Amino acid sequence: MEWTSDQDRIDWNTLSELYRIAPLGDKKPEDLKRAFGNSMYKCFAFEEGVLAGAGRAVADGIDCSYICDIAVHPHFQGRGLGKEIATRLRDLSRGHRKIILYANPGTEGLYEKLGFRRMLTAMAVFSSEDAAIKKGLIAASSA
Repeated sequence: MEWTSDQDRIDWNTLSELYRIAPLGDKKPEDLKRAFGNSMYKCFAFEEGVLAGAGRAVADGIDCSYICDIAVHPHFQGRGLGKEIATRLRDLSRGHRKIILYANPGTEGLYEKLGFRRMLTAMAVFSSEDAAIKKGLIAASSA
């Protein structure tokens, strides 16, 4: 596996396709380029020239690093690649007072093994609240 943080090597259409088939949703190539460009830490994994996985962390350099968008190509899933991406981003984020990771439902156990713990006070606003509720990302409002 070849590892890089150099986003100049990234074909954003290929990365967009990776998120679609991972499956982590439809993310437009131009949106991914902007999101990764605004992220302090990036991690890309290639196997024989094929983009096998990616992830990023939005960080401020002192207080908070937020690890997100970890995606692994289906052909490379089950080999520990997602765990390796999360570990690399966590290690890059060391020195921040808190490292937050956004996990898809059902993947929390993997991240617990890496030292992450469930937050009891996290809150979120999603552009599509109904879809987020349906996916199990948030609870319906009790208000």
